[in-house]
Amino acid sequence: MVLPGDSRQLQVVGTSLTASGNAQSTSSVNLLSTMSTILRTLRNLRRIGLKEYGHQMQYQGDTKAGTFIAKDRYGNKFYENQEEELPLRTRWVDYKEKQFDAAQVEPGWHAWLAYMIDKPPTQDPLVQTGVRAWELPEHRPNLTQSRGAFKTYSTTKSKINAWEPTAKPRE
Repeated sequence: MVLPGDSRQLQVVGTSLTASGNAQSTSSVNLLSTMSTILRTLRNLRRIGLKEYGHQMQYQGDTKAGTFIAKDRYGNKFYENQEEELPLRTRWVDYKEKQFDAAQVEPGWHAWLAYMIDKPPTQDPLVQTGVRAWELPEHRPNLTQSRGAFKTYSTTKSKINAWEPTAKPRE
């Protein structure tokens, strides 16, 4: 679906077609997309302030202004902006930890961020943590690539021994 003022464009060998069907040169297309990004960034800077702008650029690499939805029990903050963000980029999380991992998000919040459900877990009783009998009461993070990761080991004696070279002293 193409909305009025939509900046999505189709590039065709040296020219491009805008959402309205007008042909433009490639250089003007690049300028338009750059200008929309600059204007969006400046608009968000005005809305969120300089301190939050610096925080978002350092940890997210993009500026976003939206409505605070909720904070989970680990301190992660969830936001949404349905009006001005790109499609499927309207929900995002601001992690509490500086060294964040996607596994730090609970399953219910993951479903909301991935657009699997419409209501956040705070408003949907079915998705809240601990409701289902098979669900763990406490979220377990993914420990891959950390000191807490599972490392396999064997309790049996090896059938193959590594070759250890021995050198005779020279005469």
